[in-house]
Amino acid sequence: MMRNYKPGLNIESGVMNIVRANRLLRPIVVAVFLLFSQVCQATELRVMTFNLWVGGEYGGEPLQRSIDAIKLARADIVGLQETHSPEVDGVQVDNGSQIAKAMGWHYLAQGGRTGILSRFAIGASTAKKWGAKIQYADDRELVFFNAHFPASPYQPYQLLKIPYGDAPFIDTEEQAIEWATRARGEQVASLLAELKVELSCGSPLVLSGDFNEPSHQDWTDRSVAAKMSPLKVAFPTTRCIAESGMLDAWRAVYPNEVTHPGLTWTPTTTPSDPTDRHDRIDFLFVSRGGVTVTTAERVGEVGASDLSMEAWPSD
Repeated sequence: MMRNYKPGLNIESGVMNIVRANRLLRPIVVAVFLLFSQVCQATELRVMTFNLWVGGEYGGEPLQRSIDAIKLARADIVGLQETHSPEVDGVQVDNGSQIAKAMGWHYLAQGGRTGILSRFAIGASTAKKWGAKIQYADDRELVFFNAHFPASPYQPYQLLKIPYGDAPFIDTEEQAIEWATRARGEQVASLLAELKVELSCGSPLVLSGDFNEPSHQDWTDRSVAAKMSPLKVAFPTTRCIAESGMLDAWRAVYPNEVTHPGLTWTPTTTPSDPTDRHDRIDFLFVSRGGVTVTTAERVGEVGASDLSMEAWPSD
């Protein structure tokens, strides 16, 4: 999500370790997990979600800084959002592909400015390219999904009476759920249709993404009591994904939303800025059963991240 920028629509038995990033302009998330074979041997993988911020160059940093972030996270597989560079003479370049070429990795352009980057070979994709199979060992594979949902209308701004786009202000949980469903419901349903098919097959599954919507596990009665949220909202996108059989990796490691909010939007403003609202809107989910989340971290700018680097390139 970038303020004053409305992105286009996007089609898009183990131990897991999740790493999230704070955004200088925007944070990323990385996950590590172990996948168990039938003989109980485990393979550790690190997965990451990374919003490049208009191809990683919009903030004035070279594309190499985005590559540095991936290397800092020691990621094996990355779900990329906003992969296309700023437009020059009417032309945009898929910088996800450029990153893959520079790193010698594999890449799937999903469409809608999203892509899957992997050091392992990427196999067949789902029909609408929301996900793809990745063979991480000789006889083992996982299915990696990646999504970027619309940024507007944005319910925290609507509830807090912060102008954004042409969305009306709202007051209640019911209205927030209604507007979130209007904004993202069609795409979420399309994603879930493919995700549920893969879940039924039993392979380990990972979902990365910039949802542009907070979590139902964050805007809770407890966060309201701690004055961290204006009201409780059972936001529908994360709730529907969780009900499908997926586990929010950050909340698996840090179940207390008050002590570990895991904010990813946005260090471009201060928490006290009345014209903004800081939230966790970037996620890594894993399939329940066969995958155990062990660690979660955020990667981003110095002073606000578990893994940090100067000149952070994302928003």
